Amino acid sequence: MPIHFTLVTGGARSGKSQFAVELAKSLGERIVYLATCQPADREMRRRVLRHQQERSAHWRTIEHPPDLPKALTGLRGDVSGVVIDCLTMYVAHLLMRGRSDASIEQAVETLCRTIARLSYPVIMVTNEVGSGVVPPNRLGRRFRDLAGLANQTAARAADRVYVLTAGIPTLIKSALRTEPRALSLKAGGSSKLRKNPWVTRDR
Repeated sequence: MPIHFTLVTGGARSGKSQFAVELAKSLGERIVYLATCQPADREMRRRVLRHQQERSAHWRTIEHPPDLPKALTGLRGDVSGVVIDCLTMYVAHLLMRGRSDASIEQAVETLCRTIARLSYPVIMVTNEVGSGVVPPNRLGRRFRDLAGLANQTAARAADRVYVLTAGIPTLIKSALRTEPRALSLKAGGSSKLRKNPWVTRDR
C-alpha cells in the first residue's frame, strides 16, 4: 500500500518543516508548497523567509490560501506532491474568522477527505500545542483544544505519522509493515536520507 498522506507533528523548533521538506524531495520535482502562515510582523516574516530558504527554488508556493480543500483540488498540471505547512495556522485562521468549534472541526474533516481523493501524495505539518502550560485566557484554551482535535482527526486519516523531538523523527503510525528508510536531521540544518536507528517502526 503506497503512502498517500503523511502527517508530521512536533513542538516549536523541533525540525518539523525541514523534515517535511526533505520527505517531499523524494517525491519528485513538481512539488507545490501550501504555506498557511500570514506573517503579521517583522519577526514572523523572518521565520517565513527562513522556511522559504529551506525549500527548492523551483517548487511552486501558494501563500496563505483561505480554503485549503479548494486550493488542493484546484491545482493544475503534473504535481509530484504537496506540502501543507501547517494545519495549526489553518485552524488559527478559521478561529479568527469567527467560525464555531463545530465548523472548524468539520473544516478539518473536509480537508482530510479531500486529501484522500487526490491523485498525488500530501505531506502535512502540524504543531503539538498542548504539551506546555495551560493558556491563561479562554481564546487561548479554545485554540489549544481545537488544534489538538484537528491533530487527532488528521492523524486518524493519515497513512503515516511522524513526531519530531529535538530534531529526531519518530515514526508512530504507518500503513506499511516496515519503514526501511527515514530522514535523520543533522545539527546545523543539513539532512540526509538514510537508515535511521532512532526511528521507531510499526510491527
